[in-house]
Amino acid sequence: MATTRERTQEQELPFDVFSRGCPSRGTLEHVTGRWGALTLGALSEGSLRFNELRRRVDGVSEKMLAQTLHALERDGLVLREAQPTNPPRVDYELTSLGREVAGRLMALIQCLEGRMDEVLASRERYDSGRTPTG
Repeated sequence: MATTRERTQEQELPFDVFSRGCPSRGTLEHVTGRWGALTLGALSEGSLRFNELRRRVDGVSEKMLAQTLHALERDGLVLREAQPTNPPRVDYELTSLGREVAGRLMALIQCLEGRMDEVLASRERYDSGRTPTG
């Protein structure tokens, strides 16, 4: 099996996320951070208004959701569409790139959700083998 580096060289990609100055690192952080991943996952279900999205991503603050949406919009993953109505209506949806990224992310999420029994059992084994320090 080819390593990530070998695959990257074979494809001759112009960016290398493992390189300190690569701009793809910022996008990777936006996508894989807690709120970015959950926001993309929620939007993979369809277009949502801000408050609908905030309810769907349980626990996110208004400020953090706004920051997350700005970052994802700037990266070209989310489209913000303001409707000229009274009161104003703003809808958020995934771009083509956002749908591709969200699809891959949802596969990871589904894998983790499907294997949580193993994860929880592993945590329990790990925790029971450790002695409290103090």
